[in-house]
Amino acid sequence: MTPTLRALITVGMLVVSNVFMTLAWYGNLKLEQLKISTDWPLILIILLSWGVALAEYMVMIPANRIGSQITGGPFSLMQLKIIQEAISLTVFTVIVATIFKGEPIRWNHLVAFVFIVLAVFFAFLKTK
Repeated sequence: MTPTLRALITVGMLVVSNVFMTLAWYGNLKLEQLKISTDWPLILIILLSWGVALAEYMVMIPANRIGSQITGGPFSLMQLKIIQEAISLTVFTVIVATIFKGEPIRWNHLVAFVFIVLAVFFAFLKTK
C-alpha cells in the first residue's frame, strides 16, 4: 500500500470514527431534546453511549495502525493526534450545525478553527 493511500485511508477512517464518537458523547443530548430518553436511567444512557463508542474504537484503532510510522504509515504520532483533533472539531461542527440546529457558530469559533488548521500546518512543517 502506498503512503498516499495509507494517508487517505487513515483520514477517512478518522472521519468515520469521529462521527461515532461525537454521537456517543452528544447523541444522548439529542435524544433528550427529542423527548426520547427523558425517563431513561443514566446507566442506560451510558451503556448506549459505550456501545456507540465501541464502534468508534473499532475504526479508530485500525486507522491509527494504518497511519502510524511505527507500522509503516506516513504519520508520526504527533501528526496523527493533531489530524484527529482537527477532524474531531470539524465533524463536531457539522453535526452541531445539522442535528442541533439551534446551536450558533460564532466568529470566535471560526477563529479557533483557523488556529487548529494552523496547528495541522505546523505539525507537518519540516524542521531540522
